[in-house]
Amino acid sequence: MLQSIYFLPGHGGHFSNGLGQELVRRGFDVLGRETVGDFKKLDFDVQVEKVAADLKASFWREDALVIANSYGAYLLLLALSSLTTFPGKILLLSPIVGEFSNDQTRMGFILPYANRLNALASKGLYPIPNSCQIHVGSLDWQSIPDNVTAFAALVNAQVTVVEGAGHSLPKYYVAGLLEKWLP
Repeated sequence: MLQSIYFLPGHGGHFSNGLGQELVRRGFDVLGRETVGDFKKLDFDVQVEKVAADLKASFWREDALVIANSYGAYLLLLALSSLTTFPGKILLLSPIVGEFSNDQTRMGFILPYANRLNALASKGLYPIPNSCQIHVGSLDWQSIPDNVTAFAALVNAQVTVVEGAGHSLPKYYVAGLLEKWLP
């Protein structure tokens, strides 16, 4: 029987390509939410509620594995904020932890509840996960390394800033990381 892993890809992400495809190739039963189609059409609060319900129903155990990328990590972090301490292992790649912008590209986004994660964590109200690793590129303007590192310090997560990497971490780096992180 295949071991299950809960995966939340970035905005518009599928299980059939990228990291989802790699997890299947490595022999995992990939469950979670693709951030497309019917799920993408849901109200943001409902998306967060569904992620929380998924975790409670099938992944609330010490041997649970959860991987989230970018926007998927934002959904996961908000879902976890309404629960008790997550007992399994979490791996976050280029997580969004609030609003972000870039003056050079003149792009930015303010997501729903953009300040909630930091507000809860700074007040000691965020349920600190038992095991959480975060990896972010040093040149990532969406998952701003300083913001990610500050949030991680508040929730006792291990952070690695990947020098020279942007929002999409290099495939070789993620492959090596999976070798170490997965059972």
